[in-house]
Amino acid sequence: METIYLDHAATTPVHKDVVDAMYPIYNDVFGNPSSVHSYGRKARQHLDGARQVIAKSIHAREKEIIFTSGGTEADNLALIGTAMSNKAKGNHIITTSQEHHATLHTANYLEKLGFQVTYLPVGTDGKVLVQDLVDVLTDDTILVSIMYVNNETGVIQPIKEIGELLKDHQAHFHSDAVQAYGSIDIHVDNLGLDLLTASSHKINGPKGIGFLYAREGISLQALQYGGEQERKRRPGTENVVSAVGFQKAVELAMNHRQDREHQYKQYKEHFLSVLSEFGVHFQLNGDQENAVPTIVNISFPGTNVEALLTNFDLDGIAASSGSACTAGSIDPSHVLSAMFGEEDDRTTNSIRFSFGLVNTMENVEEAAKRVAKIVKRLTT
Repeated sequence: METIYLDHAATTPVHKDVVDAMYPIYNDVFGNPSSVHSYGRKARQHLDGARQVIAKSIHAREKEIIFTSGGTEADNLALIGTAMSNKAKGNHIITTSQEHHATLHTANYLEKLGFQVTYLPVGTDGKVLVQDLVDVLTDDTILVSIMYVNNETGVIQPIKEIGELLKDHQAHFHSDAVQAYGSIDIHVDNLGLDLLTASSHKINGPKGIGFLYAREGISLQALQYGGEQERKRRPGTENVVSAVGFQKAVELAMNHRQDREHQYKQYKEHFLSVLSEFGVHFQLNGDQENAVPTIVNISFPGTNVEALLTNFDLDGIAASSGSACTAGSIDPSHVLSAMFGEEDDRTTNSIRFSFGLVNTMENVEEAAKRVAKIVKRLTT
């Protein structure tokens, strides 16, 4: 039985071209990029090349890119670093109730340090209302952090409108773009973004590396102490091998973005059409007109997440939910709880399917047939 991977929003397989780009670096480029000798200069050249490509991908400047160990560290640096460095200007932070835990838990930590955090609600369409932000914005607000694309529903947030709103305000504007990067054309100046987070392993690059874009002039307090790497914002010897892999993944994503978008949209539509053809009762969570094509979040009434995921796995389907599953208990999805309320059945009967590099129209169709069979068995 063929196993079918429909969990690309969790992580993606590393592209063969990325592996090929990294391999010679492992073998031949072992110098420390901070060293002044030829070995160090060679490593620095590769690191600088990666930084240039990544900066260009979001229309930023090379010196505005800070390499990190991934999206979580980048979110932490964006929130904590900005808050601590700007606390003389105010102590109010605004984010949303549906952020990734890398942002939510960081915001919780900042509350313990004395910062006031407002968590904006989201509607049943999965979107933040700009007016809700207007209503809570104060002269003490120093940071606004709104994710670009929700990782569970795929819904795109009104980032450009928020950027316009904050244009003349002191608050710095951060967006966790981990699920958007590679899928959406991002121009940080046009969006009014001061800080942006992305991660390599979401775009078929290696795990363990990401970046934080920090607009020139933004004051950030470093979270770690050591050397003066990354312009004194993130100490530690840089991961040159992974940076080169990230660079290749970015090049592939940028060169093939429109083709992939069209292909994944077809996958999503066909997956849903097969479920309908087999008479499966389901609901889609979030505004499908304003969502990336890679992610679809589906509620299956009369089921529960644990049974669904267990049966999918036994039948060779890899998918996920927003729930944290542990032995004998399920925590409802905080994203779907924010959208529908904690008591709504959709918080515990919804599955996220996400499409990507290892999918074909044939295995997407086969996956849909298996899902349909399982759902019908569990609901009859």
